[in-house]
Amino acid sequence: MSLSAAEVTAQVRSTRRKVLVSKLGLDGHDRGAKVIARALRDAGFEVVYLGVHKTPEDVAEAAVEEDVTAIGISILSGSHLELVNDLIKLLRERGINVPVVVGGVIPPEDVEELKKLGVFEVLTPGTPLKKVTEVFERACEVGSA
Repeated sequence: MSLSAAEVTAQVRSTRRKVLVSKLGLDGHDRGAKVIARALRDAGFEVVYLGVHKTPEDVAEAAVEEDVTAIGISILSGSHLELVNDLIKLLRERGINVPVVVGGVIPPEDVEELKKLGVFEVLTPGTPLKKVTEVFERACEVGSA
């Protein structure tokens, strides 16, 4: 039995795990983001690492160009609410419906606010890499559906 082109495309998309990882804003401390990117790569994800000092526009554009199934944002600067809000608005405006995972130094009182904005999950320092990969596995399942 052969599959149609649409069925093959759906199967490939459902198993794809392509993640964009980036730093937003002026925060230049990227060790954690690089550790996450490497852990995801080692777990079999395709990872696009944008680096530091990116704008929400940069991330949204790269998400389109790279056709990712999830986005990971690392923020340590304290500007997470503003920058993530801007990013999610841009993604919605452009019709990009992929989960956004935010990590970094996030005060506990801001976690729920980020989720209200539409963030898939918030990971804080000390989160085991196994849990990080599990979160991105779930995110990619949602993002490829």
